[in-house]
Amino acid sequence: MSWLSAIRTRWIAPVLASAALALTLALPAPASAQSIIRDTEIEGIIREWSDPVFVAMGLNPEDVELLLVNDASLNAFATRGRIMGVNTGLILRTQSPNQLLGVIAHEAGHIKNRHTLRDGAQAAGAQPFWMSMALGALAIAAGAPDAGAALISSSQFFGTIGALKYMQAQEGEADVSALRALDRAGESGRGLVEFFENFRSQEVFSEARRYPYFRSHPLSSQRIEALRRPAEASAHYSSADSPERMAQHALVLAKIHGFMDHPNAVFREYPETDDSLPARYARAIAWYRDGQTDRALTAVDALMEGDPQNPYLWELRGQILFEEGRPTEAIGAHQRAVELKPDAPLLRVNLAHALLESGDADNLDAAVDQLKRAAAMENDNTMAWRLLGQAYDRQGKEGEARLASAEMYFAARNSQQATQFALRARDLLPQNSAEYRRALDIVFASGATQDDLDDLERRQQRRNNNTPEFRPVP
Repeated sequence: MSWLSAIRTRWIAPVLASAALALTLALPAPASAQSIIRDTEIEGIIREWSDPVFVAMGLNPEDVELLLVNDASLNAFATRGRIMGVNTGLILRTQSPNQLLGVIAHEAGHIKNRHTLRDGAQAAGAQPFWMSMALGALAIAAGAPDAGAALISSSQFFGTIGALKYMQAQEGEADVSALRALDRAGESGRGLVEFFENFRSQEVFSEARRYPYFRSHPLSSQRIEALRRPAEASAHYSSADSPERMAQHALVLAKIHGFMDHPNAVFREYPETDDSLPARYARAIAWYRDGQTDRALTAVDALMEGDPQNPYLWELRGQILFEEGRPTEAIGAHQRAVELKPDAPLLRVNLAHALLESGDADNLDAAVDQLKRAAAMENDNTMAWRLLGQAYDRQGKEGEARLASAEMYFAARNSQQATQFALRARDLLPQNSAEYRRALDIVFASGATQDDLDDLERRQQRRNNNTPEFRPVP
């Protein structure tokens, strides 16, 4: 499985609602299956840093879904369902773990204060907008067309001011929540202040040139000063990132560069004269992506000599072999990764994929077992459900295969397809079995009513009997 493969589909509603105002609000594109990346190692590192801050903020870490968005632009957002997205471009522009943690704490502040979707920004801008429009229309009707035109033309200006004031208030609330949570968690707020200071110049750029993050999170000298004072007063302001955390941050950056940048750019950023662990890691990935498989495998093996119990190095070795078209050889590496980290569903999906692609029928049962375990840990993992459907199909288990497809579409929030596959599964599965009941659960959870089911059954029966549907003549 490629590191950039989308294996967990989640429709992310836009962070900001665009209003009919002159104000241009940053609208991050909905994070679709093609823009979300999964990496167990990076996710684990960021969650290790972030979860204590979520707890200090009064949030249950298990309720906060933190997504890595494959986008080079500097941006982050929070949206409904306690979902937070952080662009790889923002991560790469942080200079320390504390800076990245500060941004995450700020976005968590939006979640805590229920600022998601910034609905209020639109409402706050719409009221003065429509008021100005109404006054303008009245002025024109009263015989003052010039005054009316002036009011109408200014409506966007007043709408913009209203929205900006609302956004600035929300940003201030999120800043305060972030600083308090960081302090309670024993973390410094210095990183958040530094991050904003580093991009203070963005405020003077036009909307076209400004980073998306600072279009939706407007900066000002007053805001930074209001943030600096309580941050400096915190007992933990002078706390520095530990060497271990700094090493983790360097590894995260190296891995993102290795997978996302052109290999030649990686070799320039991490030349062979650099013998650090992050540099060696990045070069191994770049050689693999450059098609230099043997060199990449040699580099990974050298890394494992110093850390043979590292599941992510075994994962990388298996990935290189798998994508080189050697799935049977990849099985051993992926098996070792699972043994070293059995609680990671993505590693089990990797192993199952290699087992399936090996072409050995004797591996089907093992693949099914790994995929069922992965789906149980992460029930919205669409890749796990898709592969499970393939495995069942190869075993001749049609009902189970259709149910797995229904689960995949249900996780992807495609209710129509989920319902159709669940109905097919229901007709093929033993009545009153756990699988049969699950198929019905998906049907009703997808929004279908009993009338819908009856209608679908009649349509299916007509198709089976080749009976044309009766349609009344208009």
